[in-house]
Amino acid sequence: MDDRRLLLLDTASLYFRAFFGLPDSLTSASGQPVNAVRGLLDFIARFVADYSPTHLACCWDDDWRPAWRVGLLPSYKAHRVAIADGGEAEEVPDALNAQVPWIRAVLDAAGIPVVGAPGYEADDVIGTLATGFDGPVDVVTGDRDLFQLVDDAAGVRVLYVARGVAKHERVNDAWLAAKYGITGASYVDFAVMRGDPSDGLPGVKGIGEKTAASLLARYGDLDGIVAHASALTPAVQRSLTAAIDYLGPAREVVAVARDVSLPEVDLSLPRAPRDPEAFASLASELNLGGSAERLLAALAR
Repeated sequence: MDDRRLLLLDTASLYFRAFFGLPDSLTSASGQPVNAVRGLLDFIARFVADYSPTHLACCWDDDWRPAWRVGLLPSYKAHRVAIADGGEAEEVPDALNAQVPWIRAVLDAAGIPVVGAPGYEADDVIGTLATGFDGPVDVVTGDRDLFQLVDDAAGVRVLYVARGVAKHERVNDAWLAAKYGITGASYVDFAVMRGDPSDGLPGVKGIGEKTAASLLARYGDLDGIVAHASALTPAVQRSLTAAIDYLGPAREVVAVARDVSLPEVDLSLPRAPRDPEAFASLASELNLGGSAERLLAALAR
C-alpha cells in the first residue's frame, strides 16, 4: 500500500543524545533528572509530526553486546564494558540508568510499541522490521552502521541525527555516494575496512575511507577485493594479508541481522494513549509538561 510508512527509532541512540544534550535541571516532582525522558518524547513528537508515519516502533537493545558478536570479534564494544554485580554491563551514567524504566513506562502508557529480541541489538530489530515492511521506511539514529540499510529501490532511508535532531540529515544512496562514494549495499564492507573505534572495530591498517571506497568501486565487495589482491599495490596487499583473519568475522559483526524472530506487535501509530490514566499520572509524577503535550498532539494529528 502506497500510504504505509514506517518510522523506526534507535531508542537508546536517541535517549543517550537527550540525556547529554539537555540539562539535568529538568527534574521529576521528587527532584530526579528526567532530561532523557523528556528529550526522547520531544524527539518522537518531532519525527512523527514531520514525517507522518502510519506505523512506529521504538527498537530496543535487549542485548547491547551479544555474545555471538563478541565470539566473532572479542574487541567488539569492549571499551564500553563496566563490571556491575559481578557481571558485565554497559557503562552508563547512573542518572541515565535511573530514567530507562520511566522511558519504558511512558512509552507503554502512550501505546508506542517497544520491540526487542533476546540476544540481539536494536540494530538487528531495525534491520528485520525494515526488511519486512511493505512500504517506505525511515530509520532515526545517530549510528552510521545503519547506513547499510539504505536502499532507494526499497524506500529505506536513514534520518541521521549525529549533528543534532534539528539538523538531521536524510541519508539515501545519493547522500552516501556524495559523502563516501558508495551505496548502502556496500556499507558493511566499507565499515569493516575503515574500522570504527566507537565499536571496537580495528579496521584494516593503512586503508581509510577513500581507499576503501575506491576498492569497492573497482571490485564490488570484499570478496572481489581479496580475489584481486595481486593486482593491488604492495602496501594494500600487505594490509589485506595482515587483516585476513579479521575480515570475515568483522563482516558478520557489522552486518545487522534481518531475520530476527520478533514478537507479534501491532506497529500502527497510536492516535491517543493506550492507558490515558497511567500516562497522565506519569506525566505529572515525572514533570513531563510540554514534552508530554507535544507527543500527544503529534500522535493525534
